[in-house]
Amino acid sequence: MRHATLHAELLVHTHDTVGESPVWDPVGNCLYWTDIDASRVHRLDWNSQTVRTWTTPEKVGCIGLHAHGGLVAGMVTQIAHLALPETDNAPATLQAVIHTCTHAQAQMRCNDGRVDRQGRFWSTTMVMNMGLAAPAGQLLVTTAGQTRQVWQGLVTPNGTAFSPDGQTLYLSDSHPSVQKVWAFDVAADGSLHNQRLFIDMQPMPGRPDGAAVDADGCYWICGNDAGVVYRFTPDGRLDRSVSVPVDKPAMCAFAGPRLDTLVITSIRPAQPPGGQEALAGAVFAVVPGVTGLPEACYRAE
Repeated sequence: MRHATLHAELLVHTHDTVGESPVWDPVGNCLYWTDIDASRVHRLDWNSQTVRTWTTPEKVGCIGLHAHGGLVAGMVTQIAHLALPETDNAPATLQAVIHTCTHAQAQMRCNDGRVDRQGRFWSTTMVMNMGLAAPAGQLLVTTAGQTRQVWQGLVTPNGTAFSPDGQTLYLSDSHPSVQKVWAFDVAADGSLHNQRLFIDMQPMPGRPDGAAVDADGCYWICGNDAGVVYRFTPDGRLDRSVSVPVDKPAMCAFAGPRLDTLVITSIRPAQPPGGQEALAGAVFAVVPGVTGLPEACYRAE
């Protein structure tokens, strides 16, 4: 059966190097996301379409809303609470260090992550040099300031997302040698059980990157290197896709006051070609005809 194909259009161009981790804030009516390699966090005001940018103390791989304001952030050496001053040109400030990362080897950082329905912050780690193909990455969960490892052996972890009831975790590995998405059962204490293959993306165009789940429980995942976002039903069936006008879509999320807009960040290659790749590093958007789920805030206690 052929599936429907939608088309994303430019939302805002911030010329990101590695645009990641879009998160919708319904209180501020705004969208946050990171530019990992540039150590920046952006905020798009949905009404005015203006962007504010803060520099961060370290590269920020993933963010979530913090219950006390600001963001919870997975960085290079730490998971921290970041405050974003309203003063023009002020950098983000470190409110508190929640966890100091003990990496398996040198030159690692946090990568993909998000807050789950229960207010826990899930973050992953990876070796920055993907060419090493080192399976040193971990999946961490932070609850009320306590962080523990719940999975390991990952090369380039991505695709972190949760079912509407929060009882299923999805996790991908984007590395060319892996290209798989798994599902896990999540116990009440945050432990993982019943790992199973959800999607094998080796035969498909694009490597599995960042992801989101909609109100129907379907899983949307970026196909990096293929200019596409796929939607899979909870039973793993592909039922639609979104074409993106750049090769490297990175992560998607639902945004807007009605959570009816899928936003997609992207990566700018080191030497992007001309033509449409001039938009690489921008954020794109499409109205897919379904809605997303509200993002929970990280509960600090």
